[in-house]
Amino acid sequence: MPDPRGWKSETVMRRYVVLRLGQIVLTYFLFLVLIYFLLEALPGNFLGALFGESRLTAGQLDALGAQLGLQGSAAERFLQWMGGFLRGDLGISLSQYPRPVMEILAERAPRTLALFLAATLLSFSFGFFAGKILAMRRGTAFETTVTVGGITLYTVFTPWFALWLLWIFAYALRLFPVGKFITYEMWEAGAPDANAVFRHLLLGGLMLAMVAWAVFRRTARLIPARKRAVRTASIAAALLVFCGYWIVTGQAAYVLDILYHMALPVLTLTLISFGGTMLLTRSSMLETMREDYVLLARAKGLPESEIRDRHIARGALLPVVTTLVFSLAFAIGGGVITESIFSWEGMGYTLMEAVTLSDIPLAVGAMAFTGLLVLAAHLAADLLYAFLDPRIRYG
Repeated sequence: MPDPRGWKSETVMRRYVVLRLGQIVLTYFLFLVLIYFLLEALPGNFLGALFGESRLTAGQLDALGAQLGLQGSAAERFLQWMGGFLRGDLGISLSQYPRPVMEILAERAPRTLALFLAATLLSFSFGFFAGKILAMRRGTAFETTVTVGGITLYTVFTPWFALWLLWIFAYALRLFPVGKFITYEMWEAGAPDANAVFRHLLLGGLMLAMVAWAVFRRTARLIPARKRAVRTASIAAALLVFCGYWIVTGQAAYVLDILYHMALPVLTLTLISFGGTMLLTRSSMLETMREDYVLLARAKGLPESEIRDRHIARGALLPVVTTLVFSLAFAIGGGVITESIFSWEGMGYTLMEAVTLSDIPLAVGAMAFTGLLVLAAHLAADLLYAFLDPRIRYG
C-alpha cells in the first residue's frame, strides 16, 4: 500500500516548485524593467559614441536613429523590446549591425561558460579537498601555512593579480599566449569553424564531468583500495575516448590551440577562487564535527576516514555547494575584468563593449541572459538543499 506521507511530500514539493517558478517569473520581469531603464539612463548614446564630432548633420543623425530604432521615448522602446523578447527576439545589435543579439550571445556564451566552468570546478575540487585536510589537521603548522595562503589568494586584487600572472607567464616566460581566443594564423581557410569546435569541446567536457560524477556515486560504498582503482580506471577510459574522438576527426590540434589559450585565464580564476572554497569547507566541517550524529559514528567505532568523508563532509557540502551554484550563475556576467585583461571575447567582454558604445539591445540581452541564470541557480540551490540534507522539508 502506498505511503500517504510520500504522496504528501511529493505534493508539497511540487507546490513549492510551482510557487518558486511564479516568484522567479515576477522577479525576472522586474529585473528586465530595472536593467533596461538603468542602461537607458546612462549618459551618451550610440550615435554619439560611434560618430562623435563627425560632419553628419542633425537631420542625417535623426534619419540614422530612426533606421536603428532609436526614436521615441524610453518607455516606447522598452515595450517594443519586450514584445520581441516574448517572441524570442532580442533585437539587432547596434555596434555589430546587422547581427541579431541572439546570434552574438549564442557565439559568446559558450566561451564564458567553458572558461568559468573549468575554473570553478577545479577550484571547487581542490578547495574542498584542501578544506577537508585542514579541518582534520586543526592547530598544525600545515593548517596555518595553507590558511594564510588561501586568505591571501581570496583577498587579492583581481586585476593586479591577473596582470601579474600575464606578465610572468605570457610576457617574461612566454609559456602562454598574451590573450585572444585562438591563434588566428592557424585557423586559415579549410580549418573547421572555431565556434563549432569550441561548442563540441564544451559538450565533451560536460559529458566527462557527468561520467566522473556517476562513477563517484556508484563507487561510494566500495572499500577504499577498490574504490580508488575503479575510479582511476573509469575516468582514464573516459579520457581516452574523449581524446581519441578528436584525434580520429583530425581536430586535435585545433582543440589544443583553444585549451592553450584557456590555460592562463583558467589558472588565474582557479587560484583566486580556490581560497574561498577551502576556507568555507574548513569552517563548515569544523561546525559539522560537533553534530550529534558525528559523535554517534565515532562511538560506533567507524574508521576516521569514513566519518570524515561520509558524515562530516556530506553535512559540510550544503553551504559549499550553494556557493558553487551561485558562482557558476554570476560567472557568466561577472567576467568583465578577467575577459578584458586576457582579451577573451566572452559575455563579460561583450557586455563591457556594449555599455561603452551604448549598444542598449546587446547590453540588455547579455544582462537578461545573466539574470535568468542567476534566478535558475537560486531554484537549483533550494532543491539541492533538500537533496543533500534530508532534514530539510518544504511545506
